[in-house]
Amino acid sequence: MTTAVVDANVLVSGFVRRNPASAAVRVIDAWRAGLFTLALSDDIIAEVERTLREPYFSLRLAPKRIADDLALLRSEAIRTTATAQVHGVATHPEDDLVLATAVSARADYLVTGDTKLLALGTYQDVRIAGPRAFLDALEREQPGPAAD
Repeated sequence: MTTAVVDANVLVSGFVRRNPASAAVRVIDAWRAGLFTLALSDDIIAEVERTLREPYFSLRLAPKRIADDLALLRSEAIRTTATAQVHGVATHPEDDLVLATAVSARADYLVTGDTKLLALGTYQDVRIAGPRAFLDALEREQPGPAAD
């Protein structure tokens, strides 16, 4: 099964939009449907929480919905400690931590909307993809119908 680390920017977008056509929403839906394993570090979950509690989001989302989304991540995602050392690869230290999480989890993919991370393409065998490209890759990896 494919393992992916999904960056906070994609998770927040998916939790906020709730538009079934949104690629970020579809990534969350694919995870919940068991199409891939989601691996997250406590740091990524904390970033999602900080972002959802910012005034922009807290004015748009009910506190219960924020709590439910965070509880879902905490209870259903595989928790990974970032043990790999990544320094100066990304333009921000927080992004190095996201890369370290993906490497530590031995993830197949890092799913992000960050253009600078996307420009890397891969890092230590982790493919870095935007939500749509990741969904396309998942679709290609799904077994087709059995022949009669």
